[in-house]
Order: sequence, then C-alpha cells, then structure tokens
Amino acid sequence: MKLVGGRFLTLDATRPAASTAGVWGGRVVGLDDVADLPARQVVDLGGAVVLPGFVDAHNHLAWAGRASRTTDVTGCATVAQVLDRLREAERAKWLEVAGYDHRVLDRPLTARDLDAVGPRVYVQDLSGHACVVSSDVVGLLPDAVLRDVERDDEGVPTGFLAEGAQSAVRALMLPYSLADIASDVRLGAEQCLREGVVFAAEAGVGTGLIGSSPLEVAAYQREPLPIRVQLMVSAGELREVRAHETDGVRRALPLGLRTGLGDDWLSIGALKLWTDGGMIARTAALTEPYLGVGGVGQWQDDPEVMRAAILDGHAAGWQLAVHAIGDRAVDFALDALAEARRAVPRPDARHRVEHCGLVRPDQLDRIAALGVTPVVQPTFLWAYGDDYSAIMGPDRAPWLYRGRAFLDRGVVVAGSSDRPVADGNPLRAIQFMVERRSRSGLPVGPDEAVGVLEAITAYTLGAAYACRREGSLGSITPGKLADFVVLDDDPRTCEVSAIGDIGVLATVVGGEFRHDPAGFTG
Repeated sequence: MKLVGGRFLTLDATRPAASTAGVWGGRVVGLDDVADLPARQVVDLGGAVVLPGFVDAHNHLAWAGRASRTTDVTGCATVAQVLDRLREAERAKWLEVAGYDHRVLDRPLTARDLDAVGPRVYVQDLSGHACVVSSDVVGLLPDAVLRDVERDDEGVPTGFLAEGAQSAVRALMLPYSLADIASDVRLGAEQCLREGVVFAAEAGVGTGLIGSSPLEVAAYQREPLPIRVQLMVSAGELREVRAHETDGVRRALPLGLRTGLGDDWLSIGALKLWTDGGMIARTAALTEPYLGVGGVGQWQDDPEVMRAAILDGHAAGWQLAVHAIGDRAVDFALDALAEARRAVPRPDARHRVEHCGLVRPDQLDRIAALGVTPVVQPTFLWAYGDDYSAIMGPDRAPWLYRGRAFLDRGVVVAGSSDRPVADGNPLRAIQFMVERRSRSGLPVGPDEAVGVLEAITAYTLGAAYACRREGSLGSITPGKLADFVVLDDDPRTCEVSAIGDIGVLATVVGGEFRHDPAGFTG
C-alpha cells in the first residue's frame, strides 16, 4: 500500500517530513523515495496531516469500557438529581454507578441517600480511589476495615470508602466474567482508536485497585483487538518461588513471566505498584496538608510491604511502574527504586513513576539521576486544574504534573490519559502541555509549558520509550510499524487553543485503516 498526498510529521530526525509513505507487511518500507514504485493500493490523503499513532502509556481499557455502559451520574449538580437517575437505572445483583464527583454536587452522597434507591448500590468515585455505597454494603465489611471508615457526627459510617476499604467492597462484587471483561476491553480500545491512539498500556491487571478477575489476562486473548495493548501486572500477583540461589529471585510470577513477553499486539509490560491514592479523593500522600480540607493523604499499604514489592520485582527482572501522585509518595518511590538499583544493578531497568503528580524542586534532580520515566496525565490539570490549584495553594500548584522542568534535565516524559479518570484525547493533553491552562482558563504552572513538538513527542516517542516500544513505535521510520493518526489540521501551526479540537480523520494500525470516518479507503 502507498499513502500519497499527506503532510507527514515523522518525528524521525533523519527525515522529519514526507509526503508519501510505502507500507508492506504492516510496516513502513519507505518515505518519498517509494513514490514511483507500483503498489496494490494507493490511498490519497488529500493534504491531511499525518503523525505517528499516539501511544497512551497509562490507560484503563476495561474500566473505561465498563464505565461507558454503566449508569453514569456525570452532569448531575445535586444529590437529588443523582438519586433520580439511580431510581431509573436498570440493575442486576449490584447497581454500579460511574461518574461520581463530590466536588460538583451540592453535598456529598451518603449511604443513607443510597438506601432510598435499594440494596447493594456501589457508586464509583471519578478518581478510582474511592466509592460511596449503601448501608447494607457497609454492613458486609469486616471489622478491621470498618474501624477506619469515615463516620458522621453520630458515629455512623457515611458510606464513603477510600483505597483499602474500597478494595474490600470490590472484592465482594468480583469477579466479572471473562465475556464481560473482553467486551469492556473492546469498548475501551474503540474509544482509543477514535482518538488516534494505536497502543495502550493497561495499567493493572490481576489484584489491586482495578483488577476484575483472577483470569483477567485471558479476556485480552479472546479475540484480536483493534489496537495494540500492553498489560501491567499488579505486584499483588508476585509469589514466593524456590529459584536457584544464583538467580537472586525471591518472588516472581509463576514460570518466571516478566516484562517483555508477547508480540506487537499483546504483551506483558511493567509490574504495577500503588503507593498512595489520588488528588480527587484527597488520598495522594503529601508532605504538607491539603489546603482547605486538611490531611496529608495515605499509603496504599504498609510501607515495608510496598518497599519489599519494589525490591523483589526489580530483582526478578521486571520493569516497575510505581503509582506515586503526592510528593511524599514520590519520595518513597525514589528511595525504594534507588535501593533496588543498588542491590541489583540493571543498566536499562527503565522504571517508571506513574503520575508524578506533585514533584518538589528538590526531587527533580533525583528523578533525572535515577533515569526514572515520569508517566504524566496533563489532561488532569485541564479538567481539574482549578480544584488541584486550590488544594495545593500558590506555592505548590506550579509543581503539578510538570513538563519543562523534566525536559530541561534530560528526563524522558511519557504522556498518558489514565482514561476514564479524565478525557482520553491525546490532542487535548498536548494542548494543555503547551498552554498550561485549565478548562476555565486558569494558568496552572505556566513555567512548565513545553513546545508543541515536545508535547507531541511525549505522546509518541516518549510514551513508546516508557513502554519499551521505541524500536517499533513513536515515529514514522522505515522498518517501524505502520501506525499513524491522520488529522484535519496541523497542531504545530493552528492556534494552540484549538489543538484539542483537531479532528481525527483516520487511525491506521499496521497499515490498516481501522478508523476511517473520512472515507479514505472508500
């Protein structure tokens, strides 16, 4: 196949621009110099802009798919509106609800509110780190969990459950069937495809905050997916093994499975670890309290348990993806990763810190020195920048989801969405990285702004690097996979404020037009 009449931004320094690309066997075989060669199929792009397909280094396909077919309370402004919507919802054994954001309602939901709807109501907080449940569900929790839950002035549990308490409720609901998970994954992958994403790293299968079944990986193998997928495995899946003493491995996945297994379509990526919570739920671990609400967040687990998982995962040969949003959690992650590297030197471990949401100035050089890759979600600040700025205050808000400070230190920045926590559109994130303004127009850390090309690189080569796929993705280069996104405007030349609204005319994966609303292939 030959693609002609395009304005190719290749992100390959040896040939940054082209107008023609040849594709054979799902890979790029040449640029411009193939223009006169015969081809079985010629597709005229009509002057459209072509970028390497976007890579989302931290995504939740199954959760996004499930949320898209779950009762959603997005747009509700009052508790009364939420309850009206829930009373109209179809329900099975559990009533699951998506899109809950306590910050936009007249007051937070409570268990007593949900009791009026019916039994077994589970309302998922937008952050993924908390939920609100009906009183009967609270009553099913063990005493060890109930001791620490939020209570009202009368000492009655409010129904708001965060982190470990939320996981305890999910354990009551799970597992989902493989058929349901496979359907959800496909729905999530199709969302990505429509936005030009050709590769998504699913940020946690197995146990943990967002696991769905002990057989979960099988759901991804059921049928071919429209995009390439990499699976991060929860560190909760590590098991003690009796390996040879020279291997230096104490815990591993059965059979020694680790990062790198798989092919171009489905592969095993990093070992996923959670150290703290999230900003929306006010559970991200900070060194100084949240303004207005108090508290410094919380750990996901006992620090020694988390530290041991990092040391054991590193020793077993895994790339690690350590969830750390607050600056206190970032300290913990960097300390543990440095200790792991000292104990077992691995030159190209390429460990990641997922989110790196609040990074103090003194932490920047440590990140660079350790060779850690921050996997950031700039769209969080476009969507929630007003709120995050308020709870951090003027001194800390400039440290949120950095860009410029990382790049100036030679740190590779990997772009991602954390879909469905925020808008998954990479172009929206690229826009924010350049202008650093929230949806309302509030500047959030303007000194962290980067150039358009740098922002695009974060969602192509940078994210591919974080997923150890820079050899096959991230640029339009002969020999790499023929994965492209075709746009109706050039983000380098249009108004910055318009980048997020650029239309995706097509998404090409392996040389196949898998999303083609413009009808290039007829």
